[in-house]
Amino acid sequence: MGNTKSGALSKELLEDLKLNTKYSEAELCAWYQSFLKECPSGRISKEQFEGIYASFFPDADPTAYARHVFRSFDTNSDGTLDFKEYIVALHLTSSGKTVQKLEWAFALYDVDGNGTISKNEIQEIVRSIFNMISCEDQKNLPEDENTPEKRADKIWEFFGKDDNDKIAEGEFIQGVMNNKEILRLIQFDEPQKVKDKLKEKKQ
Repeated sequence: MGNTKSGALSKELLEDLKLNTKYSEAELCAWYQSFLKECPSGRISKEQFEGIYASFFPDADPTAYARHVFRSFDTNSDGTLDFKEYIVALHLTSSGKTVQKLEWAFALYDVDGNGTISKNEIQEIVRSIFNMISCEDQKNLPEDENTPEKRADKIWEFFGKDDNDKIAEGEFIQGVMNNKEILRLIQFDEPQKVKDKLKEKKQ
């Protein structure tokens, strides 16, 4: 991945990130210095990533969700995120194009990485999202989606699936793009809070 441990970003990686994200050269270089300060090895471990999420949600338990988010961005499955994976993650969750975001959402829900999503996988991710919603906020949820099971059922029904069916990536992306209600149901309701804090942490 270029000069991950040196004080400067490699030209190749810099050009790659400028091309694939909305960030400027100055922003990327500044973030890289902060990244190295916090992660001298040039990599963030799953535990460190979970720790970042935990600091955002003192009243809830984001561990399971953070673990799934980490998995979806650890593209080479080595148990760490390098600077490129980290920046791509930031970009995708904050300002990526809709299709890119939905490709990421599919990877998030495809827990076993087999290229399709099952109802059990929907339930697993939705349960991890619920762990991040405080008990107080859960009381304000609509009656038909105030438990992980109800919300997962609602998502599954939108796709018109039987319990043992699977959803492929193209079908998932098309379904969500055609229905804003599914988009609301599949994501955590406060992503901006996380994004803003991540940005503050890296400035």
